Amino acid sequence: MFTSIVGNVFGFKALRALRLEDLRIPPAYSKTFHGPPHGIQVERDKLNKYGRPLLGCTIKGGLVRVERKKSMELKIFSGDLLCDDFIEKDRSRGIFFTQDRVTMPGVLSAASGGIHVWHMPALTKIFGDDSVLQFGGGTLGHTWGNAPGAVANRVALEACVQTRNEGRDLAREGNDIIREASKRSPELAAAC
Repeated sequence: MFTSIVGNVFGFKALRALRLEDLRIPPAYSKTFHGPPHGIQVERDKLNKYGRPLLGCTIKGGLVRVERKKSMELKIFSGDLLCDDFIEKDRSRGIFFTQDRVTMPGVLSAASGGIHVWHMPALTKIFGDDSVLQFGGGTLGHTWGNAPGAVANRVALEACVQTRNEGRDLAREGNDIIREASKRSPELAAAC
Protein backbone atom coordinates (compact mmCIF):
# COMPACT_ATOMS: atom_id res chain seq x y z
CA MET A 1 0.00 0.00 0.00
CA PHE A 2 2.72 2.45 0.98
CA THR A 3 4.66 1.67 -2.20
CA SER A 4 1.56 2.32 -4.27
CA ILE A 5 0.89 5.65 -2.61
CA VAL A 6 4.42 6.98 -2.47
CA GLY A 7 5.89 5.27 -5.52
CA ASN A 8 3.02 5.79 -7.92
CA VAL A 9 1.41 9.01 -6.74
CA PHE A 10 4.68 10.83 -6.12
CA GLY A 11 5.93 9.65 -9.51
CA PHE A 12 3.24 11.54 -11.47
CA LYS A 13 5.02 14.04 -13.70
CA ALA A 14 2.03 16.40 -13.54
CA LEU A 15 2.67 17.02 -9.84
CA ARG A 16 4.81 20.05 -9.06
CA ALA A 17 4.98 19.55 -5.29
CA LEU A 18 3.54 17.04 -2.87
CA ARG A 19 4.28 16.15 0.72
CA LEU A 20 3.00 13.18 2.67
CA GLU A 21 2.39 14.40 6.20
CA ASP A 22 0.33 11.61 7.67
CA LEU A 23 -0.61 8.08 6.77
CA ARG A 24 -2.65 6.00 9.15
CA ILE A 25 -2.84 2.31 8.37
CA PRO A 26 -5.52 0.52 10.40
CA PRO A 27 -4.09 -2.34 12.51
CA ALA A 28 -6.81 -4.64 11.15
CA TYR A 29 -5.47 -4.03 7.62
CA SER A 30 -1.83 -4.52 8.71
CA LYS A 31 -2.67 -7.81 10.41
CA THR A 32 -3.79 -9.26 7.06
CA PHE A 33 -0.10 -9.30 6.01
CA HIS A 34 1.62 -12.15 7.80
CA GLY A 35 5.06 -11.71 6.30
CA PRO A 36 6.99 -14.22 4.26
CA PRO A 37 6.07 -17.90 4.54
CA HIS A 38 9.47 -18.98 5.84
CA GLY A 39 11.33 -16.01 7.33
CA ILE A 40 14.74 -14.42 7.17
CA GLN A 41 16.84 -17.47 8.07
CA VAL A 42 15.48 -19.59 5.21
CA GLU A 43 16.07 -16.70 2.79
CA ARG A 44 19.66 -16.43 3.99
CA ASP A 45 20.09 -20.22 3.68
CA LYS A 46 18.77 -20.17 0.10
CA LEU A 47 21.10 -17.31 -0.84
CA ASN A 48 23.99 -18.60 1.29
CA LYS A 49 24.54 -15.03 2.56
CA TYR A 50 25.10 -14.42 6.25
CA GLY A 51 26.40 -11.71 8.57
CA ARG A 52 25.66 -8.69 6.42
CA PRO A 53 22.82 -6.83 4.73
CA LEU A 54 21.73 -8.10 1.33
CA LEU A 55 22.33 -5.94 -1.72
CA GLY A 56 19.74 -5.34 -4.41
CA CYS A 57 19.32 -3.17 -7.46
CA THR A 58 16.12 -1.36 -8.29
CA ILE A 59 15.76 -0.96 -12.04
CA LYS A 60 14.21 2.39 -12.84
CA GLY A 61 12.63 3.60 -16.05
CA GLY A 62 13.99 7.13 -15.58
CA LEU A 63 16.38 9.06 -13.41
CA VAL A 64 15.18 10.69 -10.22
CA ARG A 65 17.14 13.40 -8.44
CA VAL A 66 17.05 13.11 -4.67
CA GLU A 67 18.53 15.62 -2.31
CA ARG A 68 20.97 13.44 -0.38
CA LYS A 69 20.63 15.12 3.02
CA LYS A 70 16.85 14.85 3.08
CA SER A 71 17.07 11.28 1.76
CA MET A 72 19.36 10.24 4.62
CA GLU A 73 17.15 12.01 7.18
CA LEU A 74 14.21 9.94 5.90
CA LYS A 75 16.23 6.71 6.14
CA ILE A 76 17.30 7.49 9.70
CA PHE A 77 13.73 8.36 10.64
CA SER A 78 12.19 5.27 9.08
CA GLY A 79 14.99 2.91 10.11
CA ASP A 80 14.55 4.01 13.71
CA LEU A 81 10.84 3.16 13.59
CA LEU A 82 10.98 -0.13 11.70
CA CYS A 83 11.69 -2.26 14.76
CA ASP A 84 9.17 -0.68 17.14
CA ASP A 85 5.76 -2.30 17.61
CA PHE A 86 4.23 0.77 19.21
CA ILE A 87 5.04 4.37 18.31
CA GLU A 88 4.20 7.29 20.60
CA LYS A 89 3.16 10.64 19.17
CA ASP A 90 6.18 12.95 18.85
CA ARG A 91 5.57 15.98 16.67
CA SER A 92 9.25 17.00 16.86
CA ARG A 93 10.07 13.82 14.88
CA GLY A 94 7.11 14.14 12.52
CA ILE A 95 5.03 11.47 14.30
CA PHE A 96 1.59 13.03 14.50
CA PHE A 97 -0.32 10.22 16.23
CA THR A 98 0.26 7.25 18.50
CA GLN A 99 -0.11 3.99 16.61
CA ASP A 100 0.27 0.27 17.04
CA ARG A 101 2.64 -0.57 14.20
CA VAL A 102 1.67 -4.26 14.12
CA THR A 103 5.12 -5.24 12.89
CA MET A 104 5.55 -8.47 11.02
CA PRO A 105 8.25 -10.76 12.39
CA GLY A 106 10.70 -12.14 9.87
CA VAL A 107 10.49 -9.27 7.39
CA LEU A 108 13.61 -7.66 5.98
CA SER A 109 13.62 -3.87 6.10
CA ALA A 110 14.72 -2.16 2.90
CA ALA A 111 16.57 1.06 2.21
CA SER A 112 16.01 2.45 -1.25
CA GLY A 113 15.93 5.73 -3.12
CA GLY A 114 18.90 8.03 -3.61
CA ILE A 115 21.43 5.87 -1.77
CA HIS A 116 25.07 5.79 -2.78
CA VAL A 117 28.30 4.16 -1.56
CA TRP A 118 28.97 7.16 0.72
CA HIS A 119 25.77 6.25 2.60
CA MET A 120 26.95 2.68 3.27
CA PRO A 121 28.39 3.31 6.78
CA ALA A 122 25.17 4.95 7.97
CA LEU A 123 22.95 2.33 6.28
CA THR A 124 24.95 -0.51 7.85
CA LYS A 125 24.61 1.09 11.28
CA ILE A 126 20.92 2.02 10.95
CA PHE A 127 19.51 -1.11 9.32
CA GLY A 128 21.86 -3.84 10.56
CA ASP A 129 22.26 -7.23 8.93
CA ASP A 130 18.60 -8.13 8.43
CA SER A 131 17.99 -5.65 5.64
CA VAL A 132 18.15 -5.20 1.89
CA LEU A 133 20.00 -2.18 0.54
CA GLN A 134 18.42 -1.38 -2.84
CA PHE A 135 20.80 0.60 -5.03
CA GLY A 136 19.20 1.78 -8.27
CA GLY A 137 21.10 4.73 -9.65
CA GLY A 138 23.90 3.96 -7.19
CA THR A 139 24.59 0.82 -9.24
CA LEU A 140 23.18 1.56 -12.68
CA GLY A 141 24.63 5.09 -12.75
CA HIS A 142 28.25 4.01 -12.26
CA THR A 143 30.58 5.65 -14.76
CA TRP A 144 31.87 2.28 -15.97
CA GLY A 145 28.54 0.46 -16.12
CA ASN A 146 26.25 -1.76 -14.04
CA ALA A 147 28.68 -4.53 -13.06
CA PRO A 148 31.34 -2.12 -11.72
CA GLY A 149 28.55 -0.32 -9.86
CA ALA A 150 27.57 -3.58 -8.17
CA VAL A 151 31.24 -4.25 -7.30
CA ALA A 152 31.58 -0.76 -5.77
CA ASN A 153 28.52 -1.35 -3.57
CA ARG A 154 29.74 -4.78 -2.47
CA VAL A 155 33.26 -3.53 -1.61
CA ALA A 156 31.82 -0.60 0.37
CA LEU A 157 29.43 -2.91 2.23
CA GLU A 158 32.13 -5.46 3.09
CA ALA A 159 34.41 -2.69 4.38
CA CYS A 160 31.63 -1.33 6.60
CA VAL A 161 30.64 -4.75 7.95
CA GLN A 162 34.28 -5.59 8.73
CA THR A 163 34.73 -2.24 10.52
CA ARG A 164 31.54 -2.76 12.52
CA ASN A 165 32.58 -6.32 13.44
CA GLU A 166 35.91 -4.98 14.70
CA GLY A 167 33.97 -2.77 17.12
CA ARG A 168 34.90 0.49 15.43
CA ASP A 169 32.52 3.45 15.13
CA LEU A 170 30.83 3.54 11.72
CA ALA A 171 29.30 6.96 12.34
CA ARG A 172 32.62 8.58 13.19
CA GLU A 173 34.87 6.68 10.75
CA GLY A 174 32.46 6.27 7.83
CA ASN A 175 34.16 8.51 5.27
CA ASP A 176 37.62 7.13 6.14
CA ILE A 177 36.33 3.56 5.74
CA ILE A 178 35.06 4.26 2.22
CA ARG A 179 38.21 6.18 1.23
CA GLU A 180 40.47 3.37 2.48
CA ALA A 181 38.40 0.68 0.70
CA SER A 182 38.48 2.71 -2.54
CA LYS A 183 42.29 2.38 -2.58
CA ARG A 184 41.82 -1.38 -3.07
CA SER A 185 38.94 -1.14 -5.55
CA PRO A 186 39.08 0.94 -8.74
CA GLU A 187 35.29 0.43 -9.10
CA LEU A 188 34.65 2.00 -5.68
CA ALA A 189 37.17 4.77 -6.35
CA ALA A 190 35.32 5.64 -9.57
CA ALA A 191 31.98 5.67 -7.71
CA CYS A 192 33.36 8.10 -5.13
